[in-house]
Amino acid sequence: MHPFLRTLLTRHEPVRGIGEHAKSALGAVAGILLIGALAYVTALPLLLAPLGATAVILFGYPGGALAQPVNVFGGYLLATVVGVATAMLFPGQWWMAAPAVGLALFGMQTLRITHPPAGAIPVLALQMPGDSATLFVTLLVGSIGMLLLAVVVHRLPPRRVYPAPLPGLPVQTPAKES
Repeated sequence: MHPFLRTLLTRHEPVRGIGEHAKSALGAVAGILLIGALAYVTALPLLLAPLGATAVILFGYPGGALAQPVNVFGGYLLATVVGVATAMLFPGQWWMAAPAVGLALFGMQTLRITHPPAGAIPVLALQMPGDSATLFVTLLVGSIGMLLLAVVVHRLPPRRVYPAPLPGLPVQTPAKES
């Protein structure tokens, strides 16, 4: 096989047990069910696609920097501010989604609060102009619900440290047994 092709096909994720994969998947299912139930009860449009990606990161890679609470809250907040401001300043200008996503990424990286799913928020904000308050509330409720559930789920066996106590903690850090 050609070395470049081999580079493209090399998997970089660590090998983990099937139990850990099942727990991650069940955590994501529970997270989306929780958000869906909250959407039903509150009549808010909480089931936004980026929250599905957040579930993958929170439950699949809880020790990673992108899964930490400050990244989830901060990334969504910054991207929402950028997206809503762009929608207000340039209503109906679909092409402004590109610089808005770039600005959100620049801000998240500069502040070290990168959360990749938040990159979709400026696109959403431009598609739902005038609903800025709803977008803020939706992402606040969705983020809080997902983060609280992640704290609970990662305390169940096989346990994982979440949130990470120190920067640079490896992606799948087992919890120390007491």
